Amino acid sequence: MTTDTTLELRTQRVLPATPEQVFDAYTDAEKQKIWFSILDEEPGVVEIEVDLRVGGQQTAVWGPNRDQLFRETQTFLVIDRPHRLVTESSGSSPDGMTMTTHVEVTFEAQGDATLMSVVQTGFPSVEMRDFFAEHAWNGAFDRIAAYLVRA
Repeated sequence: MTTDTTLELRTQRVLPATPEQVFDAYTDAEKQKIWFSILDEEPGVVEIEVDLRVGGQQTAVWGPNRDQLFRETQTFLVIDRPHRLVTESSGSSPDGMTMTTHVEVTFEAQGDATLMSVVQTGFPSVEMRDFFAEHAWNGAFDRIAAYLVRA
């Protein structure tokens, strides 16, 4: 599958916490293990390891069961806590599809809240970009917000 670097996703959400709290929820393995499944009715598989340094990686494996796992490895390119995070993300779905994208996430204070903005490029198709815009990132924002409200 050919990757078109012009396919860009831009999305954002205001989250109920400081930039430091949102950055940490997004990058800390133990916090991610909670918010990855916080809205699920049935517990699934969530395994996450994070080496938060430039050149380090975050590896996440998740899914409803061991036979249906998604995998993602992000390599940290820029870390400017709590303002900006840039990664190269390589992932695979249970059906064997793979994809590598470039992800830039920013965290901007807005009063007592944080505007978390995402720019992701390199999608293999418009359909995949739109899926990430409508489902993947909205789901992540919903889960992180639920975590921050409960934390």
